[in-house]
Amino acid sequence: MASTVQFRVEDDLKLEATAIFEKLGIDLSTAVRMFLKRTVMENGIPFSMTLDKEYNPAFALQAIKEMNTQAVKSGISDMSLDDINAEIAASRKTRKAD
Repeated sequence: MASTVQFRVEDDLKLEATAIFEKLGIDLSTAVRMFLKRTVMENGIPFSMTLDKEYNPAFALQAIKEMNTQAVKSGISDMSLDDINAEIAASRKTRKAD
């Protein structure tokens, strides 16, 4: 017995995926069936679903907190944008002189 599965997806995504599947010699329905069968075989999503640290909001927030702590310790946490730009300009002049 077979069941019908329906889901919505953006037109562009469907067209791009279908074009790839056609190059592989399969249609969209076959690709979805392959995904479902592999999911059952793996007993989970059949591909890695991890985020790099740079995309992890908790990691980013922790990094910002650590940078703020270091800025406070260094006495530079209250620098204005003009102060920061002046330091960058001075550093560039020093490097050019070397």
